[in-house]
Amino acid sequence: MDLFLVIDILGTIAFAVSGALTAMKKRMDFFGIFIIAFVTSVGGGTLRDVLIDANVAWMRDLTFVYVIIGATILAIIFRKKLGYVRRSLFLFDTIGIALYTVVGVQKGIAADFPPLICIALGTMSACFGGVIRDILCNEIPVIFRKNIYATACIVGGAVYFLLLKTSLSSNFIIIIAGSVVITIRLFAVTFNWSLPSIYGKQDAES
Repeated sequence: MDLFLVIDILGTIAFAVSGALTAMKKRMDFFGIFIIAFVTSVGGGTLRDVLIDANVAWMRDLTFVYVIIGATILAIIFRKKLGYVRRSLFLFDTIGIALYTVVGVQKGIAADFPPLICIALGTMSACFGGVIRDILCNEIPVIFRKNIYATACIVGGAVYFLLLKTSLSSNFIIIIAGSVVITIRLFAVTFNWSLPSIYGKQDAES
């Protein structure tokens, strides 16, 4: 099993748990929990594959479907062990966007797209599953708020291309780029970083 497939599966697990936790927070039944976990895991990747005219991974390889089912069941069984749902949701979501950013960038490179498009594909892979999850759960998607979210993916994708110009091995480049996404997201939440708002204080309060 190559590193690319391992990263893809780990990202699927992280997003499946993230989706399952969100669904359980909304007190959905098992079917609802599975659907939210499923779309969170494969939503961004499916859109990416359709745009680049590639085979949709989970339709060709049922391993991803089995992984989502298993991760969802484990999330339900061990939901109390996961501690505070909000903190666990943030953790798994952050891991997911880091892993899927790298996967998306690599798929863009394999399809011979320019760097800017590859970074966009990585960001899309990382974020759009969460967008679908939040919409279905009747929440404003995180990507549309002022939180640093998609920005972390964009920076991580840019770092990936910068590191390609060095002598580092591909494995180290993947690890560093993913770590950059996680670090920026963690720092953004810890230190309350956010993008500039176009609304004044009076608008925000109204």
